[in-house]
Amino acid sequence: MPTMDPRELAERLGGGLLSFPVTPFDAALDLDEHAYRDHLRWLAEYPVAGLFAAGGTGELFSLSPAEVARVVRLAVAEIRGRVPVLAPASASTALAVEQAADAERAGADGVLLFPPYLTEASADGLRAHVQAVCAATNLGVVYYNRANGRIDATTLARLAQDCPNLVGFKDGTGDIELVTRVHVRLGDRLTLIGGLPTAETCALAFAELGVATYSSAMFNFAPEFALGFHDAVRRRDRTGVDQRLREFVLPYLDIRDRRPGYAVSIIKAALAAAGRPSSRVRPPLTDLTVEEVELLTPLVAHVTTSSWMPTTASNSSDTAQARQTPG
Repeated sequence: MPTMDPRELAERLGGGLLSFPVTPFDAALDLDEHAYRDHLRWLAEYPVAGLFAAGGTGELFSLSPAEVARVVRLAVAEIRGRVPVLAPASASTALAVEQAADAERAGADGVLLFPPYLTEASADGLRAHVQAVCAATNLGVVYYNRANGRIDATTLARLAQDCPNLVGFKDGTGDIELVTRVHVRLGDRLTLIGGLPTAETCALAFAELGVATYSSAMFNFAPEFALGFHDAVRRRDRTGVDQRLREFVLPYLDIRDRRPGYAVSIIKAALAAAGRPSSRVRPPLTDLTVEEVELLTPLVAHVTTSSWMPTTASNSSDTAQARQTPG
């Protein structure tokens, strides 16, 4: 049986900030199990609502199936139920089914279903893909809507009827019309999660569309800043959000956007800049240049040495209510 009921998982995910931990490698670019567990131990000290093991920021695309299974088991063993751990299901339908079933055996709390590998698919094909994965496990499943796995609101509504354990919709497209259609049509049947790279840039706007929360890659190296940002979004604190965008997020994006794949590479570089254990990325990604690291370092110092955690005002009854009300 699953360690967490799918509906409980949906509520937990919608109640706070989410993140994708990086996957550390050693000098030979092999999985560094000790460093990974140490990183998870540090992240779990903060009030995060869920962690996606071996996700996009965790370089899922460069891990072997055996490594994915190992990373999930390491995460479950280290977290020990303190935070929901979601495992990936990816690539072909056959492999995604195997990974979803294995996630349950490993003791994960849920599954994040990534788009099918390489090929495009019709709405009916995507529906069959999701149905197969949901049928393979009792765990709650979150659908990651992005790239060639973009799904329409009608198909998603049919899946919500067909698959009781489909509990979340993570949007990585930024399609405002689609998100609005999903929110209005499905209400609270699915927890809506922001999934764009550096989701902080549009988190406030998407909160107004009913998106309960989002995943923050920068939580990896600046958890207090990420939590403070999320709190400002929940309180609809436009001034606080704009300050954080201006002082860190937008200059950070200027570096991230220099090369494809830097959305992951910059997280590992920022970890090193923050004085935390880090590692290189695996091919096909490339690491930041020396010049880019020099630009990034003072930005990271600013957000890791200043106080960005929610203020006393954030603990008011109004804020508590905002935290309990998705979107």
